Amino acid sequence: MNLKSRGLSYTLMTLLVCLWGLEYIVAKKALADIEPLTLVFFKYGVAFLLLAPIKFAIDRRVAVRGKHLLPLFVCALFGDIIYYAAEYRALSYVSVAVLTILLSFVPLLSILIEWGFFGRRPSLLMIAGVLVCILGIALVIGVDFRQLRGASLGYALGGVAILAWNIYNFFTEKLTDAFRVLDLTLYQVVCTLILLAPYMIANPPALASLTPAALGGALYLGVVSCALGFFIYVNALSVLGATPCALFSTFMPVTAAFFGWILLKEALRPLQLAGGAIVIASACAVLRQKSLSDARRAAEEGTGGS
Repeated sequence: MNLKSRGLSYTLMTLLVCLWGLEYIVAKKALADIEPLTLVFFKYGVAFLLLAPIKFAIDRRVAVRGKHLLPLFVCALFGDIIYYAAEYRALSYVSVAVLTILLSFVPLLSILIEWGFFGRRPSLLMIAGVLVCILGIALVIGVDFRQLRGASLGYALGGVAILAWNIYNFFTEKLTDAFRVLDLTLYQVVCTLILLAPYMIANPPALASLTPAALGGALYLGVVSCALGFFIYVNALSVLGATPCALFSTFMPVTAAFFGWILLKEALRPLQLAGGAIVIASACAVLRQKSLSDARRAAEEGTGGS
């Protein structure tokens, strides 16, 4: 299996947004009994227990050098701690629907970062496609736009989550040149556990909070969402880049709505189905446009260097 194949990366990312869409349901049940950062620690602890034996069965070489430590800890701090802390805390001030709308701006910010910092000018079609995706997401989750008034702290936390995930994406994309996918995934897990250890020592969970729902949720999140999920995501960052991976986040409200329909018997209205079709079509169009743009840029750079 060629993990560096773009076609395989797109396929695995499609699978991943389904797994991460299901994560909303699992995490919601677990968070009824356990604190957010405690759940994150358990989640990454399970991932470590799964990934470390695989790593050491392959080889025991540690490829981390001094120059890698800061970027690794930046990835762990922003992508694994600040992102989840901001996302979960925002739910205290805004509804899930409003927060999902806010987080759908992740790919738009990614496009702007590529333009502002890396000189990769997006086409108007790409920007329009992302905005249409956001509209489709609003239809999928059935948000009442009157909810968008007030709750400024919730919006600020949503903005922190958007920025944190983009920082994680671009730093991890750079690190993929220095590490194998398995190694980088494991190192980020270790850095996250190190950063969270002081919090866990100061705030140990009560035994009563370690319910079957909490522990089962941590097990699913650790094995599927973290170990397998971040392996797929880190590999996709190395193959596709930060912005295409960020675009896949627009599919997660669609998959979350689908699993809510299947597992929680939540109704899906025709307008939501139409919104899902809009999200899928517009996101695919933007991914196609981004792929063509990157191919043209690579060809121009190759011509210029020859």
